[in-house]
Amino acid sequence: MARTIVIAGNWKLNLSVEEGVALAGALAKEAGNDREIVVFPTALSVYPAVQAAAGSKVEVGVQNAYWEVSGAYTGELSPELAKAAGAKWVLIGHSERRQYFGETNETCNQRVQATLRAGLKPMLCIGETLEERESGRLDEILRGQITGGLANLSADDLADLVIAYEPVWAIGTGVVATEEQAQDAHALSRGIVRDLLGDAFADSVRILYGGSVKPDNAAGLLGQEDIDGALVGGASLKADVFSGIINS
Repeated sequence: MARTIVIAGNWKLNLSVEEGVALAGALAKEAGNDREIVVFPTALSVYPAVQAAAGSKVEVGVQNAYWEVSGAYTGELSPELAKAAGAKWVLIGHSERRQYFGETNETCNQRVQATLRAGLKPMLCIGETLEERESGRLDEILRGQITGGLANLSADDLADLVIAYEPVWAIGTGVVATEEQAQDAHALSRGIVRDLLGDAFADSVRILYGGSVKPDNAAGLLGQEDIDGALVGGASLKADVFSGIINS
């Protein structure tokens, strides 16, 4: 079935508020095709980016959110506060969150559930390390991340879910998975979703590829049967480069 392409930019810990506003504004002027465009600025830039992109196809999300609505959780951000700032999406379980900040499949699931309760759209990140791939554990790792991250949720609950497959060994390294490697991992992920939530949901859910995506490799990746877009890191920080991926 036809699935609308999603091109998302994860700005990570980059760009000042002024720089983020300029980038969001530039993208808003460029976003004219039928693809969904999402940017994930730093928390300080979310509201200004929403304002800069107002009236365009560009939607804004937060890079992380805690599962409590409010309380004594210094440094955290709730999906409800993100929504109040105009965000539409929450990025959940990025490998850097798992590696540096102790994110687990269980806490990813709590974040997914909180995101849905707030009426926002979750983008759940999955992916294996090079060691896990080379030891033949790709199915095990992706299955654990998908089933753990989506535990206790139905297909109806997850209507707005997007999954982003990012092989950890390709993130920020300049190494990109071959088109065949990416397609195989996406097909495997869709099969796991099929086992968990059924055929109709598996056929409709968008699964993005992330990991050193650039304008010169985007078209080949997006041309694969089970790849429904891209989650872009460093190449999303410059309007002309990111637009090249959007329009690939």
